[in-house]
Amino acid sequence: MIHQLAAVDKRAKIGSNVVIDPFSMIAGDVEIGDGTWIGSNVTIMDGARIGKNCKIFPGAVVAAIPQDLKFSGESSLAYIGDNTILRECSTVNRGTKALGYTKVGRNCLIMATAHVAHDCIVGDNVVIANACGIAGHVEIGDYAIIGGLSAIHQFSRVGKHVMISGGSLVRKDIPPFIKVAREPLSYTGINSIGLRRRGFTNEQIFEIQSIYRVIFQSKNNTSQALEYLEKEHLPTAERDEIITFIQNSPRGIVKGYGKHKE
Repeated sequence: MIHQLAAVDKRAKIGSNVVIDPFSMIAGDVEIGDGTWIGSNVTIMDGARIGKNCKIFPGAVVAAIPQDLKFSGESSLAYIGDNTILRECSTVNRGTKALGYTKVGRNCLIMATAHVAHDCIVGDNVVIANACGIAGHVEIGDYAIIGGLSAIHQFSRVGKHVMISGGSLVRKDIPPFIKVAREPLSYTGINSIGLRRRGFTNEQIFEIQSIYRVIFQSKNNTSQALEYLEKEHLPTAERDEIITFIQNSPRGIVKGYGKHKE
C-alpha cells in the first residue's frame, strides 16, 4: 500500500492498511496509525505521531520545525488524533521546549492552507476552516468551529462549542458555548444550534443564555458578574466551566457588542 515513488524512511513505524501515495516523504522519527491515507506530495517530518484512520491530503506538512526564532533544535512532537482530516496544504508544526508538543485531537477537520503553530492544543471534533492562522501556544476546546480566514493571537484560548465568524481577528479569549463576530470581535449570542446538535437540553441552553446575559448584557463588570453568578446561580457543570474559564483568562475575554468604548 506504499507507492514505489513515495520516500519512506525504514525507521518510520507504519501501521497496517496505511496507504501512502506517490511523491510523499515520510521521515524516520514518525508513527502512523492503522488505516491512515497519506495523499501525494505530503511531507511528514520527524516528530509526527499520526493516529488511526486519518486522511492527509496533497501538499500538507506535519511536524515541520516551529516558526519561532527561539527554537534551538530541541526534540519535540506533533500529534494528530484518530480520524482527523488535514486538507490540502495545511500545516501543523511541532512544539518547542515550552510545551514539547503540538496536539490536534480526534475527529478534527483542518481545511486547506490552515496553519496550526507550535505548542498549540486543539481539542476533539474541532473544525478549522480554510486559510486560518492559529498562532503559537493557542488552546482550542472540543467542538469549536473557526471560520475561514480567521487569525488567532498567540497564547489565546477558545472554549468548547464556540463558533467564530469567518475573517475574525481573535485577540482575546472566547469563553465556552458562544458565538463571536463583528470587528472588534464581540459576543453575539450562544451557539444554540450547535449545542442542540450535540445533545444539550433546552434547560441547559436556557441556563447558558441566562449566565451570559449576566456577563455580557448587564451593567456589571466581569468580576462583579462572576461574583453574582457564584452567589445566585445554582452550580452546574456549564456554570462552573464558564466561571473557571473566565477566572483563568490572563488575556481577558471578548466583550459584549457595543461595550468596546467603555
